[in-house]
Amino acid sequence: MEGFSGLRSSCPHGWFNPYNLYIVANLCSVKALFMDIIFIRDLRIDTVIGIYDWERAIKQTIHLDLEMATDIARAAATDHIDDTLNYKAVSKRVIAFVEESSFQLVETLAERIVQLVLTEFDVPWMRLILNKGGAVRGAQGVGVIIERSNGS
Repeated sequence: MEGFSGLRSSCPHGWFNPYNLYIVANLCSVKALFMDIIFIRDLRIDTVIGIYDWERAIKQTIHLDLEMATDIARAAATDHIDDTLNYKAVSKRVIAFVEESSFQLVETLAERIVQLVLTEFDVPWMRLILNKGGAVRGAQGVGVIIERSNGS
């Protein structure tokens, strides 16, 4: 079972049997199957978000952290942007979507962002942290963390 050594170290359950890969993948999350993550940190976007009338009348800044599973081996071999997940293209698309949105709940916005990236950029797994800073007095931020994979 050559090539599965990364799974052995990434599985928190302490046991790894390469012949039970399906079970391990489900327990350890599909991200364990993909060795490479492209990330975007602290992407700041102004949008209408919130349930209160005053929130519906203004734009607030949200902060996004995106982690997207991909295989960078081909891009590393060719050194060509067409062979990788283009984080600039992802950022531009997410910014355009969020700026035009006006959801009430951060949960809804987060889910829509993840579905957009999974489908439009053919990403097999993604983790998103959406931080609505300043939503609670005394807190640096509040929000959601979600992980999704294609097919879930």
